[in-house]
Amino acid sequence: MVARTLKLGAFMRPVSIHTGAWRYPGAYPDANFNFAHLKRFAQRLEQARFDAFFMADHLAVLNMPLNALARSHTVTSFEPFTLLSALAGATEHIGLVATASTTFDQPFHVARRFASLDHLSGGRAGWNIVTTANPDAALNFGLTEHVEHDERYRRAREFFDVVTGLWDSFADDAFVRDVEAGIYFDAARLHVLDHRGKHYSVRGPLNIARPVQGWPVIVQAGASEAGRQLAAETAEVVFAAQSTLEGARRFYADVKGRLERLGRHPDTLKILPGALVVVGDTVQEAQEKRARLDSLVHFDSSIASLSIALGCDASRFDPDAPLPEIPPTNAGQSGRERAIELARRERLTVRQLAQRLGGFGGLAFVGTPGTIADQMEEWLVQNGCDGFNIMFPYLPGGLDDFVDRVVPELQRRGLFRREYEGRTLRENLGLARPPNRFFPTAAAAR
Repeated sequence: MVARTLKLGAFMRPVSIHTGAWRYPGAYPDANFNFAHLKRFAQRLEQARFDAFFMADHLAVLNMPLNALARSHTVTSFEPFTLLSALAGATEHIGLVATASTTFDQPFHVARRFASLDHLSGGRAGWNIVTTANPDAALNFGLTEHVEHDERYRRAREFFDVVTGLWDSFADDAFVRDVEAGIYFDAARLHVLDHRGKHYSVRGPLNIARPVQGWPVIVQAGASEAGRQLAAETAEVVFAAQSTLEGARRFYADVKGRLERLGRHPDTLKILPGALVVVGDTVQEAQEKRARLDSLVHFDSSIASLSIALGCDASRFDPDAPLPEIPPTNAGQSGRERAIELARRERLTVRQLAQRLGGFGGLAFVGTPGTIADQMEEWLVQNGCDGFNIMFPYLPGGLDDFVDRVVPELQRRGLFRREYEGRTLRENLGLARPPNRFFPTAAAAR
């Protein structure tokens, strides 16, 4: 048995991040908006003992030209809380993680929805904190332009404090439900937050009992300086995006080092890079699958994906020339930096870079169950990760390949669990239940 074991999430919105996934032979073209399929996927992932089903969310259609958008299977998707609440009744153990924006939502709404999901699922909810990179989302919320990048992160920090404060409104033992005395809850075990900050004014209390997990698990993505610091201060899981082991080790050391400087133990945060996994009987067969998948991405779609990553219109660049200098924009910074670094490292033309990003330009494990397990083990042992957020190349085949072939190999090596450790997402991830900041004695005694 290795010293550490992998944590595995499944990136399920869209059901595959690869733009060509819906066109792959045998794939379900409607999988992203078909509940019967999604329920089956969640149940298969639970049978494989995955930690979490991750439902990303977008508050606007992708900001790309209509001719490119028309080729995208991401144009529609379920609202995450509605879907995950339904999946809570169809599963028993797998974590249910949803995105909620700190830029275009309100702390009270977010606190209430996640507390509800945590109770409905028996303690399996996770909140993916995002500041929302898509500038078109602003147009759906009464704004004419996007909030400035670093300001979005400053708002997010206060937003987090308000939400977690609201979750702590009631002590864990507040609801006495004394029928004889006619006392439903102990008023002395209720705290009114009365938050007054720079960005938010929220009185509280939350009108839901404290979540089963104390707080739903806090998840974050983003690799900018502001994102790393927010993760170190607040997150318990980070969905990372490094595509090389060297880069992943630097990111891992940086973020874990920030935790230690803040007085947090490094094990209180799990870093899970996103990884597209393509499985074959041989490495060559897996590479041929990946090549076929990539061939299904139209140039209209790929150049639009590159534009989103860079935060500027890439269609005006010479497609057969190297990527020109790209100035910073107000869009997401980590995606821009990854695209530029990939182009420089592999000396890609604009067309080649677009083709990579139009499908999926990040970390990919393409090979046999054995070679994939080798790579995952190396990343874990070399402190490049604590696990992975798995992206499937197409559904259902890509998911079934991973569940039926890669998971048993990981289990055989002692790299992944055979049974869940507990009932809640926190227990399965090895994360402590946070004490109530306003009623610490009662919370700590549980």
